[in-house]
Parts: sequence; structure tokens; C-alpha cells
Amino acid sequence: MNSNPRDLGAPTVPPRDDEGVAGPFPGLGYDPPARDRDFTSISEAGVRPSRAAVAEEVPVAFAYGQRTHAVMMATPCDLEDLAVGFSLSEGIVEDAREILRVMVSRHSRGIELRIDVPTAIADRLATRVRALAGRTGCGLCGIEAIEDAVRAPARIASTLTVTAEAIWRATSALAEQQPLNSETHAIHGAAWATPEGDLRIVREDVGRHNALDKVLGALARAGMTAGEGFLVVTSRASFELVQKAAICGVPILAAVSRPTGLAVRMAEAAGMGLVGLVRGQSANVYAHPSRIRPAER
Repeated sequence: MNSNPRDLGAPTVPPRDDEGVAGPFPGLGYDPPARDRDFTSISEAGVRPSRAAVAEEVPVAFAYGQRTHAVMMATPCDLEDLAVGFSLSEGIVEDAREILRVMVSRHSRGIELRIDVPTAIADRLATRVRALAGRTGCGLCGIEAIEDAVRAPARIASTLTVTAEAIWRATSALAEQQPLNSETHAIHGAAWATPEGDLRIVREDVGRHNALDKVLGALARAGMTAGEGFLVVTSRASFELVQKAAICGVPILAAVSRPTGLAVRMAEAAGMGLVGLVRGQSANVYAHPSRIRPAER
């Protein structure tokens, strides 16, 4: 389950941030993951006022060595997990122990994750030029060079195989462990499961890649080995999800929707079992089917 409890109450909204300048939407950085909002319901039965929870998305800046590296739109919870997972899955650090400290700073206009790494890593990172904004659904953050956008992953060392039943069990359980999505119907989920299909870590976010990074970060912070289990996600299996999972050594990725062609190519190159269109007790295996043992009859 998520480490941060769901907060649907109205946030405390400071009128101005540390620089004394209010953003266009004051208090944005202090928003909870979701909160109730009024809306008008229209249907054949007529028009009526209603109220329900709406998911929030907040600009989250990742800063290394006093320099902003990227800005993502994200759900404002499990931010330490997000910082560690992003650093690992983007190849900024090779080991979570290289991250010296993560500081979460909330401002009127957004949230800054100050991630302390050794000087050599910060200096190397400064040479990777990135734009400062990424949309909710974008995992690239404005990378300027094509060769930086699509990186060939190393071959996955894990020899893990799982049964089809484990895939179905994990995917079915994921929906039940998404409190934010149950309330808002607007949040992606990602989870890490044991070889038997038991979920151990579940995270949610408006961005599918953010949800995955939160899981990878939580695994690293807990000292767990990603290659000893598999990942399930509620979205399509896009290439950046495969790329992030492969960098962290995850041998199998299962998605409720279909993959893209580039995702299949990347999974094949990495030795990853890529499963898509998981529906109940059926699924398509797009790469390395030997990773998935058939269901027993």
C-alpha cells in the first residue's frame, strides 16, 4: 500500500512562496494528492450539483548539485520514493547509496526535490542538457538528443520465470490497492510483486512513469532487489517503462494494456519478459515468452 495516507481535505494555502511571488495558482505545491471539488452533473435526467474527489497534479522539480535537471507533473505523495526511483531509472546514479540526501521543499508554485549526490555525479549530470518541463504523460522531460532519449539497456541478469497465474493474481490485486484511483478514477498504478504474484509495493501517480519510479525508489530504499520479482502497471507498456525497469534489472513487466513497438524491441534486447493486455486470466506475451510458464490445467 502507499506509505502516505490519502488526504482529501482542503490544503493549507500560503499566499506566497519563498521568493515572495505568488504563482498563477497559489498554493499548488501544498496540494494533497486528491481533494473534493464541486462540479455540475449533466445527464438525460437533468442537471444537478455534485461533489467528488479530483486527483491533483503538481510540478515537481528534480535538482542535483543546485541545478534543476527536469520538471515533471506528478501526484504529490511518496516524493522521496520518486526522487530515488527517478535517479536510478534515469541512470543518474547506479546505486541508491550514492544518493546522500533527499530534501522535499514545497512552494506556492510547486515542489522541489533536492537530491544530494557526490560532486562527480553532479558534474557529469550537468553535461546532460534537458529542458525544464515535461507533461504528465511524458517520460522524456525535453531531452534534446535522440541518442539520450532511447538508451540501449544492459542485458538483465535475473533468470526469474513466473507462472501465468502469478501475473493474473498480481494484476487483479493491483486495482484493489489503489485508494487514490478508487476515489478519483484518474490515477495510474504500479506495483512490484513476488514470483508468486503477491504485491509487496504499490504506488500511484497521474504519470505512469512516475508511478513506476516510485515503486523502484521504494524497493531501493527498503534494500530489496528488483530482479527478484516483477512489475505490473495499469497503463500501456510504453518504451520508457521498459527502459526504466530494465535499467533497474527487473526481468518481467506486465501491463493491462498493449505495448508499443519500441517497447517490444527494447524488451527483446534487454531479455525482459513483456506481457500486455492482461485481462482476467488471459494475456499476450510480446517478448521472451520463456519467462512466463503456462497456466496449469
